[in-house]
Amino acid sequence: MNGLQNFSLNTLDLIAFAAYFVVLSAIGFWVGRKEKSGSEDYFLAGRTLPWYVVGGSFIASNISTEHFIGMIGAAFVYGVCVSMAEWGNIISFSFLIWLFIPFLLSAKVFTTPEFMERRFNSTLRQFFAIVTIISNVVAFLAAVLYGGGLAIHKLFGWNLGISIIALGVVAGSWAVYGGLRSVAWTDFFTVIVMLVGGTLVTILGLHMLAGDSGSLVDGFRVMIERNSAQTGVWKEVVAQNAQNIVGMNEYHRLSVIQPLTHRTTPWLTLITGFLTVSIWYNVINQFMIQRVLGAKDAWHARMGIVFAGYMKVFLPFIVVVPGLILFAANPDVMKLPWDQIQVEADKGYVHMLQTLVPAGLRGLFLAALFGAIQSTVNSVLNSTATVFTLDIYKRQLHKDATEKRLVRVGMVSTVVILVISIVIAGFIDRLGGSLFVYIQTLYAFFAPPFAAVFLLGILFKRINGKGATAAVFLGFVFGIAMKVYIQLCPDHPPWLAPYAIQALVNWVVCVITCVVVSLMTKPPLPEQVTDQLTLNWRKLNIFSDLGTRWTNSVTLWWAVFVLIVISLVVALW
Repeated sequence: MNGLQNFSLNTLDLIAFAAYFVVLSAIGFWVGRKEKSGSEDYFLAGRTLPWYVVGGSFIASNISTEHFIGMIGAAFVYGVCVSMAEWGNIISFSFLIWLFIPFLLSAKVFTTPEFMERRFNSTLRQFFAIVTIISNVVAFLAAVLYGGGLAIHKLFGWNLGISIIALGVVAGSWAVYGGLRSVAWTDFFTVIVMLVGGTLVTILGLHMLAGDSGSLVDGFRVMIERNSAQTGVWKEVVAQNAQNIVGMNEYHRLSVIQPLTHRTTPWLTLITGFLTVSIWYNVINQFMIQRVLGAKDAWHARMGIVFAGYMKVFLPFIVVVPGLILFAANPDVMKLPWDQIQVEADKGYVHMLQTLVPAGLRGLFLAALFGAIQSTVNSVLNSTATVFTLDIYKRQLHKDATEKRLVRVGMVSTVVILVISIVIAGFIDRLGGSLFVYIQTLYAFFAPPFAAVFLLGILFKRINGKGATAAVFLGFVFGIAMKVYIQLCPDHPPWLAPYAIQALVNWVVCVITCVVVSLMTKPPLPEQVTDQLTLNWRKLNIFSDLGTRWTNSVTLWWAVFVLIVISLVVALW
């Protein structure tokens, strides 16, 4: 995938890309034109978001260069198991719909750190707020800006640093101007562009594999045959890299179930991944859950997540299948040294744009790629500014700040956070390796302590602030200790090497610590375990706001979503 010429755009491409910008700007300006006089209006869109905007924005915020750059590259290297990064959300989405949304909305909080304080203590709120800001900048914003800058650099030959700066300034503008209202509605438009553009790339890739006289079905058959790696160069390169991928002499690219030693997707994490990372990412990660907190009511919040679930079912078609197509067409890349393979793999989407997309359509695909970057940057900027303004500035620096002052601080902090992220993004290139693995490794480090205490705190009233605080602090120390041990001790157990297994071990340590310390200390105060903050097992206060007929039934459409995902996983076993 080397030696490609710079991307060229004709008049139709420029018109298509400009049209995307015009429509995006019009939506952002129109919905954000209202004066942002209060923090609820700026940070939570006045709690007015309908279900389709909640779900569309939830997915648009999630889709980024991690997908179009990192996940396509990972699918090129590892195969279909990368799909579980999307389909594995079935459990966390179900928990969010049935368990977490009732508590987050009934608590009437602005941020998840605020929920942590109401359930546990102020220490945990402040620590969670600080970690949220750090993880948003390092694991989300910087990585997304780097991936987008890399794409622009490879497509047009621009300097990487200039690409990152330009992308950050343009992509972050609506987060500063209109708050969550502008972010959520521009996200809804953007996700449509991303899905259309991504689908067309996949279709063109399958046509390429089929040849001039073949059909999409023929292209699909060629892709499956070559990815099964039973013959020719495909068999050779899979055998060559099996040790790097699973530590064994053979590897099955078309299976979602992989050994415990798999670098990215060991089978155990398909069961436990929602406990260690998904709860943190989808439920208590401010930049994802903020659009849920901004929903009109619990029904709109729940149906929005159901809608997001159906988009998760479809996403592998545009972010995993292209990686399989690239492997089928360019297996020789896998003959390179391991580190170079991962770097080359991250060029996969750019390669497909350069070689498959005809002039006249390239503007649409660039709009899809930019949309993925823009939506995530906007969402993360807005949520990070929300946490800084309400959980740090208002609580620690200016407790009596007026609503207008909080909005101004939110705008200024958004700009500052963007600048810091742009600077950090410029250094990611020096780390080498896969963008997907870089991001997932950070998730696996930040997530387990908070995921453990949040789940325990909602399910069991006996869990207290001391137990949660001890678990979180120990979890971060233990997570660092594991990584140091693996680096310094080459004879460490092979199963401990995957970052997903490290996350699981850390989560178990945090659960044990939280339970033991809580039982050894005083129970929490009554106001910390109300029905708005913990599950009442006698009342099971989670069955309201589920719709009034079958067409708007949360239960029915959730069940169909679950059935589809289970069927896909069984088919690819």
